[in-house]
Amino acid sequence: MPTNHRLLLAARPNGIPGPENFTTDAQPARSPADGEVLLQTLYLSVDPAMHSWMSVGNGYNQRITIGDVMQGGGIARVLESRAEGYLPGDLVQARLNWQTHPTIPARYLQKLDLTLGTAEDWIGPLGLSAVTAYFGLKDIGGLKPNDHVLVSAAAGGVGQIAVQIARFEGCRVAGIAGGAEKCAWVANELKAHAVIDYKAESDLSAAIGRACPGGIDVYFDNVGGPTLDAALEHLRHGARVVLCGRISQTHATEPYGIKNLGKLAASRGRMQGFLVFNYHQRYEEARTWLAARRRDGSLHQRLHVLQGLAQAPIGLGMLFRGENTGKLVVRLAS
Repeated sequence: MPTNHRLLLAARPNGIPGPENFTTDAQPARSPADGEVLLQTLYLSVDPAMHSWMSVGNGYNQRITIGDVMQGGGIARVLESRAEGYLPGDLVQARLNWQTHPTIPARYLQKLDLTLGTAEDWIGPLGLSAVTAYFGLKDIGGLKPNDHVLVSAAAGGVGQIAVQIARFEGCRVAGIAGGAEKCAWVANELKAHAVIDYKAESDLSAAIGRACPGGIDVYFDNVGGPTLDAALEHLRHGARVVLCGRISQTHATEPYGIKNLGKLAASRGRMQGFLVFNYHQRYEEARTWLAARRRDGSLHQRLHVLQGLAQAPIGLGMLFRGENTGKLVVRLAS
């Protein structure tokens, strides 16, 4: 029986989380009971929501108890099965948590359809970050051809897909990213029509005005705070603001007070948040659409890959410092 290496939450974060918030243990993997499977984790996804799961404050997921295995989703291979429909070698996705060899009831697994893409595709352009971009733009944003779209955190896991979806749908797209390297990638690889390096701008609102002449129909917000405020200044009539994330506010000592909500009323606009989990019955729709564009070579996604379970806490810190380009994942096995 393989050894299951785990990362446990040892302390709640005070600021950006890192290795100091975790401890490790190792124990023999548990043989599956009826209806369960023993898995080998291949990839773990590192996501902004993890901070709220670790923290005392209210999040949309029940917080993790000190001493419990850190939560998180990923891709795994079936090693042993006592569940109908799962055989050794099958690839699945699930909330695996931060461990190398979890044993999980089969009802919590989804077998990967490898006709849609590889395991790397399923953690990347077919994963929940991409599905989030799909429903955020199409359902919440009401995306239409010729819309003027602005996407923040455009080099991140969700943002890079949002930029491309908007472009595929015939929209003019501007992206916001931090640093010259990320901005060049958004412009050259994702083909955004305009890119703003927020780290190089002293007046973000003025930069948005230059990048989005005539204003914004859809703002896909991944960061919140002053960036959201600056975008609100440029809304067109009937604009839609999609509240997907607020990573800039995760460690703020005091939440940023939005000043430009009057612009939302003046534009007869709409601002709405959402959680991708509410669309679970429609995931297949999104993945079929994304897979078609992956197969024809039009959809790109960069994975920022770290190696080994011990890198997961380091990756979490990188995420909140903006040190990743693309979807941040940890590879545990080939």
